[in-house]
Amino acid sequence: AGTVKACEASLKRLRVERIDLYLLHWRGTHPFAATIEAMETLIDQGKIGAWGVSNLDLDDMQELLEQDNGHHVQVNQVLYNLSRRGIEFDLRPFAVEQNIALMAYSPIEQGRILKDAALVAVAERHGVTPAQVALAWTLRHPGMISIPKASTVQHVQDNRACLDVTLDATDLAGLDRAFAPPKKRRPLEML
Repeated sequence: AGTVKACEASLKRLRVERIDLYLLHWRGTHPFAATIEAMETLIDQGKIGAWGVSNLDLDDMQELLEQDNGHHVQVNQVLYNLSRRGIEFDLRPFAVEQNIALMAYSPIEQGRILKDAALVAVAERHGVTPAQVALAWTLRHPGMISIPKASTVQHVQDNRACLDVTLDATDLAGLDRAFAPPKKRRPLEML
């Protein structure tokens, strides 16, 4: 009931009749089965187009998929950027195998990584900004969505330009040296 009520409040606040993708932001205390049932009800009522989750680790995702209609999940929104690569060890391969998109939030680490020498060097080679390289890096794999902050039209255009950046093996190797990929399973990071 809380999921339906929260969605209806969002629809009213946004002044829209339908939300294309509605996310469960945290696992919370309610069973997945009840939340999934509510999400499916919202789809049946035409209030949402699809549903996803946020901040679920591998164990949570496996449990979710064991539920009736759990396989309807479209996306898992997680913290992912050059300095927070833990999902690459287990969650990302699982998501690819299950055909579930991953949505990277804070893809430039709230700006903290933008002065890193390796990132700046790649940006200079391509004639773009470090932020555009960081965004292109998050989008280098199919099934990955990146949601950077944008407060102006120019900022949106600058972010969009990351799609024109193609990182080569030299770029990726340099970034891997500066921001090492995980060698073992890590707890899911969150901001």
